[in-house]
Amino acid sequence: MHYQKKTCLFVLCVIATFTSYAIENMAEQLIIAKDKVNSAILKFEMTDKTRWSYHLSRYENEEGDITSSIEQYSPQDSEPWLLKQLNGELPTEKQIKQFAEKKQIQHSTQNGVRNSRLKLRKLINQNSLSLVSTGEKYFVLAFDVSIDNLGKEAIGKLQGELTYHKEQQFIEKISIWNNAEFSPMFTANITELAITFSFLEINGAVLIKQNEMKMKGSFAYFTEINETSLDQFSNYVYQIN
Repeated sequence: MHYQKKTCLFVLCVIATFTSYAIENMAEQLIIAKDKVNSAILKFEMTDKTRWSYHLSRYENEEGDITSSIEQYSPQDSEPWLLKQLNGELPTEKQIKQFAEKKQIQHSTQNGVRNSRLKLRKLINQNSLSLVSTGEKYFVLAFDVSIDNLGKEAIGKLQGELTYHKEQQFIEKISIWNNAEFSPMFTANITELAITFSFLEINGAVLIKQNEMKMKGSFAYFTEINETSLDQFSNYVYQIN
């Protein structure tokens, strides 16, 4: 009996020691991960997206109303944006002109900012980061999400995860979803929201690879909201001049 008590005490001590070590190790890993995420965000912010030409394929489905386009961005041209395809067909000269004018207005309202409108530092609440998993190539962190466009009602009802690529030292993927219904504006109610951002790294630059959003809900009580959008970026080429 005395021997059994000693054995139990020994086992409990081993478990306590192991648990304490595991907690300390997790805390240390989280500190390292947070630092790497901050560096990755800075890496994205320092990438001058206006120096890269690329193709952009867009797809939208709003309650069954489907639109698609293929666009080309060439920063070295006097008119950087070119509409190459609209709803599966070659666009007319009028459509090409209207598209270019619309893009020029958008560029002017953004005051010629050099980076994407996607602000990772604002999207990712770094103080809330927690370690989900870690492996040889990646680690995954969870975080709280705040998106201004969705209003104060969405605070606390959105959560996110990011996947960090250890070797290339950048955030490869960000996933955001709602954990409860919310109302971004009067009479609008969102029941399902899922947003995914994917990135790629080219010679130290971090560029957007794909944006996807799925949203369901209702508006004015009777109108159904069922939207899907997908933006795919490809053929990135750095423009020296």
